[in-house]
Amino acid sequence: MSHHIACYRCGESLAALSLPLSRRDQCPQCSADLHVCKMCRNFATAVIRQCREDGAEEVKEKERPNFCDWFIPSENAFDPNRKSSADAAQRALDALFGGADEN
Repeated sequence: MSHHIACYRCGESLAALSLPLSRRDQCPQCSADLHVCKMCRNFATAVIRQCREDGAEEVKEKERPNFCDWFIPSENAFDPNRKSSADAAQRALDALFGGADEN
């Protein structure tokens, strides 16, 4: 079954991975854990506990693998604007403190 899921952190296509995602699955590009709240359809920053599913147990660390039974991978988890902001912040830090490329 084909899907159009991308890593929530870097935007890399996860089409090569089979669903359902395992708790141990990681992004092949950035090694981010994928069975995490930020990768789920139920994740929403505007609601209490940042989860739309009332029956789900609270997960404090939204980027750590969990055992949530309500986990459904979202095709909209990747936000290119958030990635651009994070990249800009990293460039600013590298300029200020010297990045890894300046060794």
